[in-house]
Amino acid sequence: MTEFTKSSIEGRAIGKVNVGENIPRKWPNWLSQFAAWLLTKRGWKVKGELINQNKAILAVAPHTSNWDFFIGLCIVFSFKLNINFFGKHTIFRGPLGAVVRRLGGIPIERSKAHGVVTTIAHQIAQADHLVLALAPEGTRSPVYPWKTGFMHIAKQANIPIQVIGLDFAKKTIVLGPIIQNVTNIDEQMQTIYTFYDNVCAKYPKNCITKP
Repeated sequence: MTEFTKSSIEGRAIGKVNVGENIPRKWPNWLSQFAAWLLTKRGWKVKGELINQNKAILAVAPHTSNWDFFIGLCIVFSFKLNINFFGKHTIFRGPLGAVVRRLGGIPIERSKAHGVVTTIAHQIAQADHLVLALAPEGTRSPVYPWKTGFMHIAKQANIPIQVIGLDFAKKTIVLGPIIQNVTNIDEQMQTIYTFYDNVCAKYPKNCITKP
């Protein structure tokens, strides 16, 4: 069975989330306060606890609209998280590229994606701290099964995964279970699907958790 760490904390204001001292952080206080205010103004709240480790993967879903990215960005700013994420290599060109890199973007050329898992796992192993945020679906379009690259990265790098849900129906950011050790990817993916069965996407028909 998957080893999960669960939280019993109910939904609460964005600014009241307790961020531990081990997870890497940056961003100024004014930006954190503004992002928390913006999410709260839009009716969003938080349920659960954020992982407190210096190396981890944050798997954020469902990913069915462009709004997911902006909400995710506000979460990063609110919690002052120092994270990395994958992005299509074409967005790293010109002035926009500098901004995306500043936000923690790592360029990926999909046509040459072979070996990315091993490369990223090695980077994580060599780093003092690295938190990688990604969308396990890999696309905003309906897709099943989801991509499992994040599971393979976590397994090779020997780091935990926290699943995070963006529930648009309840306007709740669900800081979900933590998989401490990836052992059986097929079995643990089914557990992840079960978690997201209870999270309502912006466009629910585009989030598929069953064959």
